[in-house]
Amino acid sequence: MDIYTLQDFFTFTKGVIYILVIITLIGLAGFWRFLTERDED
Repeated sequence: MDIYTLQDFFTFTKGVIYILVIITLIGLAGFWRFLTERDED
């Protein structure tokens, strides 16, 4: 991807950050389920 303007840079960065946040939230939810299901034994 060629970034020519500041607007292009911010749009690209914002998209990447949204993807990283979604992956992090899914990972945290999975880890939380792993921890809470482990305590029931």
